[in-house]
Amino acid sequence: MADNSKTILQKDLNIDGNIFEKETIEINSKIKGNIKAENVEIEEQGIINGNINSTNSVLSGNINGDVDSEKVHISSTATVEGNIKQKTLSIDEGAKLKINTQTSK
Repeated sequence: MADNSKTILQKDLNIDGNIFEKETIEINSKIKGNIKAENVEIEEQGIINGNINSTNSVLSGNINGDVDSEKVHISSTATVEGNIKQKTLSIDEGAKLKINTQTSK
């Protein structure tokens, strides 16, 4: 893989199963399963029913599950329900949240 490569899952894709990516994954699709990657970007059309484990997560879509990332950014378009464990958390005004958070060291 080339440096800074990105895997993109388009909105017409539905996946029932876990996803593992070494680098960056951008998700516009429906995923029922866990996601593990260095960088996870859930776009506005993305719907995730499962857990996310990454170094960096940008959440803009609908997430129902736990997030374990060093850095989490929740955009104004996001709907998130679950537990978030992070070192850094930023939330844009307008995000819909039903979460518990835990700051890790």
